[in-house]
Amino acid sequence: MTLNVTLNGEARQLPGATSIAGMLTGLGLDPAKIAVERNLAIVPRSTYGSVTVEEGDKFEIVHFIGGGNAPVIPPKEDKPLVIAGKTYASRLIIGTGKFKSYEENARALEASGAEMVTVAVRRVNLTDKNQPMLIDFIDPKKYTYLPNTAGCFTGEDAVRTLRLAREAGGWTLVKLEVLGEKKLLYPDMLETLRATEMLAKDGFQVMVYCSDDPLIAKRLEDMGAVAIMPLASPIGSGMGLTATVNIRMIIEDAKVPVIVDAGIGTASDGAVAMELGCDAVISNTAIAHAQDPVKMARAMKLSVEAGRLAWLAGRMPKKAYADPSSPLSGLI
Repeated sequence: MTLNVTLNGEARQLPGATSIAGMLTGLGLDPAKIAVERNLAIVPRSTYGSVTVEEGDKFEIVHFIGGGNAPVIPPKEDKPLVIAGKTYASRLIIGTGKFKSYEENARALEASGAEMVTVAVRRVNLTDKNQPMLIDFIDPKKYTYLPNTAGCFTGEDAVRTLRLAREAGGWTLVKLEVLGEKKLLYPDMLETLRATEMLAKDGFQVMVYCSDDPLIAKRLEDMGAVAIMPLASPIGSGMGLTATVNIRMIIEDAKVPVIVDAGIGTASDGAVAMELGCDAVISNTAIAHAQDPVKMARAMKLSVEAGRLAWLAGRMPKKAYADPSSPLSGLI
């Protein structure tokens, strides 16, 4: 004689008289891993063998589960950071301006884990020859010096500056920035394009500070730039990323490293840039003007590493409304 019961909302027929333990065994379930409710009353696990299943009984059989199924998305490739043929373990580049002293700069650099530092080219102080020099605190044999053209407002000035840098230390990997005016320190892209072309023809490997225009970024890459460096926000402003859409489009189209330059204000800004998919981040003022530059340098290191891991992991999609972490299917 069959028994008509309801199991988890579905009508079922059991082959004959049985206990709850017998029913569970017939269903291929392990009683130790589930809980049973019979006609809205919890059935103690110790009584499964003695409780008889009756005609018309309604059972809820539950177990523990994790959240719902994650969508299948191909994993991102963890490519190393390679600039002009050299591989770098750190994705943080720090500057050498605005620090209280070269000694503080050196301690911050060590805490940051960075392997590359931007350096400005300035006249030697002929009046006081005992003034400290950066090279005495930050060894160019240990760290990659990246001479830049900070303060240049024409392509000719930038090229002249970098030719002097090459003569001073043999550096051909350089950072180009040609500014439009002194208030915004925004890049003059017409002059930047001219300077990039001149430097590339002269044998330089040029990392270019530029606007967040995807078309300009592609033009610079086509002209031979070895890295594209769009500004996050105005130099030294600490505003963080204000043009995430454009920078993301630059990243999607670039075949050279994309390094966010200018505007980073704190560690979380570095993480945001890396979560966007940037290859690296430059930070100078955010570290140098922090109350404790060495601690901020360490924070920047960790944030860049965390942001990179988050990008590789792939963040969840943003949604307009709430979405339960546990699936509704199988709900009692």
